[in-house]
Amino acid sequence: MNTANPIPGTENVAAPLDEAMVAAFLREHPAWLTEHPELYRVLTPPERVHGEGLADHMAAMLRAAREDAAEMAARADGVLAAGRAAAGLAQLVQEAVLALIRSGDPAECVNHELAGILRVDQASLCAEANPPGGGLRNARELPAGSVDRLLEGRSVVFRAQPTDTKLLHGEAAALANFDALVHIPGAGAPALLALATRDPRALDPSQGSGALAFLGRAIATALGR
Repeated sequence: MNTANPIPGTENVAAPLDEAMVAAFLREHPAWLTEHPELYRVLTPPERVHGEGLADHMAAMLRAAREDAAEMAARADGVLAAGRAAAGLAQLVQEAVLALIRSGDPAECVNHELAGILRVDQASLCAEANPPGGGLRNARELPAGSVDRLLEGRSVVFRAQPTDTKLLHGEAAALANFDALVHIPGAGAPALLALATRDPRALDPSQGSGALAFLGRAIATALGR
């Protein structure tokens, strides 16, 4: 067969490797597998009957398999932990809603009971206006436009190391290493719930914002907005 004139269009197609070529390459590059440990995950472990010289390769392959298994276990643990945390937050929100239902003064309940129920350091009802006799009379007053600026159209915003803690959390500003801002919908002055904590696990964005968004709507209902 004439190999001097390859079939047109196949000049750049690599020739298939055979066992001899692979063996020759590994002999010329004895450290190649050590430099590419990810390949141990797809190789079949050697058996010791072939000689002690293969023991190191078998150990490396077993080590790679154990690392894969440990990584998968860690991911599974993370998913389960996030699920438990989300379920825990949902349960706490249910307790908070029940407290609002029982309370004769929802604004007072938000400012003085919700922090303990939700296991955070501070909970504050905040609004852009504080009309006399209104349901937001106990709200922390915010400058006009603050709610839209802070929430940017979202129902819940989680923040790390916020810089406006004095405005939203008042005397608890030093505790607000992390906070969550929850929209309180309805007619009247724009309002939000500000939650502050020193522990990021108490306000973890991976838990999801659905429960807190529901709490914001429940507060709006309780305030008659």
